[in-house]
Amino acid sequence: MTRIAHLTSAHLPFDTRIFHKECRTLAEAGYEVVLVAPHSGDETVGGIRIRAVPPARSRRERMTRTRQAVWHAARAADAALYHFHDPELIPVGVALKLAGKRVVYDVHEDLPRQILAKPWIAPPLRRLVSLGAASTEWFATRLFDGVVAATPHIAGRFPPGRTVLVQNFPRRGELILPGSAPYDQRPPDVAYVGGISEGRGIREMVAALGLLPADLRARLVLAGWFVPEALEREFPGWPGGDRVAFAGRLDRDGVAALLGRARAGLVLFKPAPNHGEAQPNKLFEYMAAGIPVVASDFPLWRQVVEETGCGLVADPCNPEAIAGAVARLLHNPAEAEQMGQRGRRAVETRFNWDAEGHKLVELYRRLLGE
Repeated sequence: MTRIAHLTSAHLPFDTRIFHKECRTLAEAGYEVVLVAPHSGDETVGGIRIRAVPPARSRRERMTRTRQAVWHAARAADAALYHFHDPELIPVGVALKLAGKRVVYDVHEDLPRQILAKPWIAPPLRRLVSLGAASTEWFATRLFDGVVAATPHIAGRFPPGRTVLVQNFPRRGELILPGSAPYDQRPPDVAYVGGISEGRGIREMVAALGLLPADLRARLVLAGWFVPEALEREFPGWPGGDRVAFAGRLDRDGVAALLGRARAGLVLFKPAPNHGEAQPNKLFEYMAAGIPVVASDFPLWRQVVEETGCGLVADPCNPEAIAGAVARLLHNPAEAEQMGQRGRRAVETRFNWDAEGHKLVELYRRLLGE
C-alpha cells in the first residue's frame, strides 16, 4: 500500500478539508494516509494515522518549533508523496523536494491578498510582505510536483500544467441527519458555523439580531471559535448579545444537528482583499443542510445565491440590511423552506465533493505513476 503524508502546522487534525474530505477520500482510494498535525497525541481514526506535533502557544512558536516538529515527523513518515497545507511549510516542502520526494502544495487561501488585511502586520509593511509572499509561492511552486487550489481564482495564480482545482464542496448527505425537525416546526434560530471574528461579521450579525422585532423570538446560534479569543467575553455585552447562544466548536455530526434545527445560515464576511473571490465552506454547507442562506453581497456570492435561488444577499456592513433579510426568512417560512430545498438540490447535483475528490485521486495516480 502506497504511503502518503499530509502536513499541517496551522490546522487542527480534524479540519473539514484536510481530514474529512482529502484524507478520507485518499484512504478510500486505497492509500495509507499519515496526517501530521498539531494534536494532543498520536491516534488512528477512520484508518488515517494521525502523527501529533505539539500545538503552538503563539504565532512565533508555530513558525519555529511547530514547523520544525512537522519536518521531523514528515521525515519519519517516509512517504512516497507529501501534501502540505500551510504557506509557512513551504521551506519544509522545498527540503522534502530536494531530498527526492514528491511534493504537493494545497493552497486554501489567496495568501498575498490575505496578508493585505492582516492586523498583526503594520499597514506600511503589508504590501511589501504581500509581494514577498507572492514571489516565494511563485518560485517554490515551480519546484513542487503539483499544486491543489481551493478556488478558481487561486488556481489562476499558479502554473496551469501542474495545478488542479479541488473545490471545498460538501460531501453528499453528510449534513443531513435522520429525524431532523420539519422546517416549519423549528425554532426561529439562525446559525453561523466557523471562525468567529470581526472580519467575518460577528459584530454586524449580533447587531442585526438586536434590531429584529421581539415577537420573532429570533436567536443567533454560533458554533466555532473566536479570533481573537477575547471576543468571546465581549459579545454578550453588545446590543443584541442577549439573543446569541454559543455552542462551541462542534464535530461534523454536531454541525449537522445544529443546522437541522436552524431556519437559516449566515455567511457575512466583510469586504477584504481575500474575501470577494473566496468560496466559504459554510455557504455550501448551509445549502447542503437544506436551509436558506443570508450571504454577503459580493458579486461571486450573489451569483451562486441568485442562480440557485438558495437565499438572500445583504450588505455585510449594514446590520439593518442583514436584519431585513433574516426577518423576511423568518416571516415567510414556506418561501424560506423552498430556498433551502433549492440549495440542497444544487449541492446534490453540482456543488458536491464527488468530482473534486476524483480530481485529487487522479492527481495522485499521475504523480505516483499508477
